[in-house]
Amino acid sequence: MPRGPQPMSTVLAELMARRGFARIRSMTALEAAWAEAAGEFIARHSRVAAVRRGKLEILVASSTLAQELTFRKPSLLDSLRNSLPDETIGDLRFRVGPVQ
Repeated sequence: MPRGPQPMSTVLAELMARRGFARIRSMTALEAAWAEAAGEFIARHSRVAAVRRGKLEILVASSTLAQELTFRKPSLLDSLRNSLPDETIGDLRFRVGPVQ
């Protein structure tokens, strides 16, 4: 059944949702916010993996770095929340894994 003319905003929103553009843009914003919050050295040895149920998962190069970041978690969360007020990041999880 033909739906008739649609507003351009509706068509673009549907296209972005189908193609996953909003998710890609959101991940790029998370990566930038993480790099700013963590600093240059840590950003080179870690990467944003995913957001699940309000928990931002960060892959890190070593268990030593994961432990250091665990100690810095409150300040990292504050910085991320300030950089991304529209995201609901309630916690951080650090996991050792491939960074490159």
